[in-house]
Amino acid sequence: MTETEDANTDPTGTELELPELALIVLVGASGSGKSTFAARHFAHTQVLSSDHCRAMVADDPTDQDATADAFEVLHHIAGKRLAAGRVTVVDATNVHNHARQSLIRLAREHDVLPVAVVLDMPESLCLRRNAERPDAPDPGVVRRQRKDLRHSLRGLRREGFRRVHVLRSESEVDSAEPRWTRLFNNRRADTGPFDVIGDVHGCRVELEALLRELGYRLRHDADGNAVDAEHPAGRRAILLGDLVDRGPDSAGTLRLVMGMAESGNALVIIGNHEHKLVKALDGRKVRISESLRETLDQLDGLGADFRRRARDFCDGLTAHYVLDGGNLVVAHAGLPERYQGRASGRVRAFAMYGDTTGETDEWGLPVRYPWAKDYRGSATVLYGHTPVAEAEWVNNTMCLDTGCVFGGELTALRYPERQTVSVPAERTYSEPVRPMRVGDSAARDGNERHDPAERTPRREPGTLDLGDVSGRRVVHTGHHGRVTIGAEQSAAALEVLSRFAIDPRLLLYLPPTMPPCSTVTEGELLEHPERAFAEYQHQGVRELVCQEKHMGSRAVVLLCRDDRTARERFGVDPRPSGTPGTIHTRTGRAFFDEATSAALLARIHAAVGRTGLWEELDTDWLLLDTELLPWNAKAAGLIDERYAGTATAAESTLRSTLRGLREAERRGVDVAALRARFETRYTDVERFRTAYRSYCHPVDGTEGVRLAPFRLLASEGRAYSETEQEWHLATADRLAAADPGVFRTTRRRTVDIDDAGSVTAATEWWEELTAEGGEGMVVKPRTAALRGRNGLIQPGVKVRGREYLRLVYGPEYTEPHNLERLRKRSLGRKRSLALREHGLGLEALDRLAGGEPLWRLHECVSAVLALESDPVDPRL
Repeated sequence: MTETEDANTDPTGTELELPELALIVLVGASGSGKSTFAARHFAHTQVLSSDHCRAMVADDPTDQDATADAFEVLHHIAGKRLAAGRVTVVDATNVHNHARQSLIRLAREHDVLPVAVVLDMPESLCLRRNAERPDAPDPGVVRRQRKDLRHSLRGLRREGFRRVHVLRSESEVDSAEPRWTRLFNNRRADTGPFDVIGDVHGCRVELEALLRELGYRLRHDADGNAVDAEHPAGRRAILLGDLVDRGPDSAGTLRLVMGMAESGNALVIIGNHEHKLVKALDGRKVRISESLRETLDQLDGLGADFRRRARDFCDGLTAHYVLDGGNLVVAHAGLPERYQGRASGRVRAFAMYGDTTGETDEWGLPVRYPWAKDYRGSATVLYGHTPVAEAEWVNNTMCLDTGCVFGGELTALRYPERQTVSVPAERTYSEPVRPMRVGDSAARDGNERHDPAERTPRREPGTLDLGDVSGRRVVHTGHHGRVTIGAEQSAAALEVLSRFAIDPRLLLYLPPTMPPCSTVTEGELLEHPERAFAEYQHQGVRELVCQEKHMGSRAVVLLCRDDRTARERFGVDPRPSGTPGTIHTRTGRAFFDEATSAALLARIHAAVGRTGLWEELDTDWLLLDTELLPWNAKAAGLIDERYAGTATAAESTLRSTLRGLREAERRGVDVAALRARFETRYTDVERFRTAYRSYCHPVDGTEGVRLAPFRLLASEGRAYSETEQEWHLATADRLAAADPGVFRTTRRRTVDIDDAGSVTAATEWWEELTAEGGEGMVVKPRTAALRGRNGLIQPGVKVRGREYLRLVYGPEYTEPHNLERLRKRSLGRKRSLALREHGLGLEALDRLAGGEPLWRLHECVSAVLALESDPVDPRL
């Protein structure tokens, strides 16, 4: 069993196995005894109670209006604890899927195991206990909670909980006793000394020679095969994986290493070749290379028992170890600090395979992400996987794969002495596809002790490189996995960045595109709120926020508190006059000339100061997502050329045509049907002109310009991706109250999918908005960075009104034949694009809040810009 395959079993007795690092989620209806259970078994500092958090924010633990804020506090504290590697227990009902999913997502973000402890108490017991409480919930609430709980029980494992313990009676609860289990990777108590050995790849002769050189005494069986090796001073070997394939004697290597592991003389890490070998031995689908076929044949030659023993040994290997009180980490492909001592599929995959950029080199091999060059951890990390010509220190890490199987050397590092010992290969057993790389530092003598402070030159945080934004690449995001950017897309983004974009040091985020709701299949409308509600309901989202959609231009505002922040945080020298910051479009261009920008930023700065947000958020900068109004403030040229020109030409032509038809009628020609058709077309054009004019208002410099902020994206040390929508809009309301001459509020309605009344009210509100000439509304989940049944959920879909869509599809789009054609519009590519850009945007904000280097932010920003070059229907 590996560290990512912990059993998911209900207890048959009273012992609850709990991992030493876990997010423990208590699940149960009100009155089931969760708080009592938590107080009995966990330290009070480990337990986060939803009631306590309500009391913290509202001075009343029963104030349900404070629930959203309370859970925001709870999740924030839980995240801080998990980031610090501390067991965290969440005491809340957690009977709804969406509540549990947010906690599972939190555990995954921090690579800890989520565990559910369910108190499935009888309804009568819960009601009796609640009756004794002065703040008892309504009995109907308790019954619904139990119903939701019973409905959820069978699916808890599928939701992502690694262990599920269910207690079904008072006696089970009373007798339950947690038993803390050590993670497989936790060997902090092992202090060594160790001899850490790089990739062997079947080079048994060289392994035996290296062990002798290190002072080990080999033990042989009756046939003369080496089956163990022991050091007289009690040292132990650590083998970094890839014991098999390519070399001449993989079976003999396994025989020796398995013997050392069984006797306690060695620790062994799994490599990607062992992982593949287990798959092949299990008969799973895997490409059998020539070297793997040779390994399988060698195992067959030693009999079924040895083959089975080798399979079980490799399958039981751990992906990384943390040793010597946390001072030493060993993993086959290395491990960044954030993954050390954690347990998840993501951690295991990195430890075995490392990370790649998504590109391939001239030999067709993947280009590996140079994580070691960015490593700043205190633990020494020793690894292999990618062969190097010489082992050398890079930021307190060392790669010990010196390509023995390719004719190089087999290398070990003595720890804690930090001395390398090597033996040469007897010959070249396999020709490498790519020549072994030489590190950035000068070659050093193999037995010399090297100081980890002697580091390779590293890129300064503010330095950008063309290679970051060019060619085919893959951006790894925490919310949406890998996002692939094609070479042509990168070229398009580079064109915009180099010719039109603002100073890259201030270009920190680009917002995603937004898809519409699915198309209405009949009637006079293309879009309707019921379609958006149904889509989110299908994804398991029950709570929504409907926001008025402003007809303007998307604007991202970066605001610095003072000149020092601009210099020290973003590396820019403020101009002599004006507030430091920027206002840019969703493609990274400046919105206004320098003077207009400075004037508007000064107004924004003053409003933020009056609200007290600097102190409240403990920050010296803010990043805001807004809509800039009116539409003509940015699109005046477009309106004159495309919309006004279209309306004028159409009116002139139709007026002339109608004049001719009326003249024909006076002469007795029956053209009534034709005249009625052209009158309808003329009316459509008048509606088209009315539609675009309603979004245009006089603008002179900053006079007439308004900002409608709807999201606070980030501030120092924090991204607000998972903060609920109402908090963002309430913050925007405070800005509007501070300066109504600059800010506009965003009207909104909340929707509970299970409440038919709120659904109807929101639909009627949309009808009112669009009847007044409004564009429509945006329907969003209550929390933006939400995951559903199929992964990351759209952060919002737009539902546009009938008249507004004339601007999109043309004056006559409401004609039946046009509507029928438009109902066939395809939304798949637009939605895929929106999700990928959303994932990249969330990643950029996480990196920004985490203080990562500018080039890491631009990896995401340029990727969003690159995706915008995709040929997607711009009318969607």
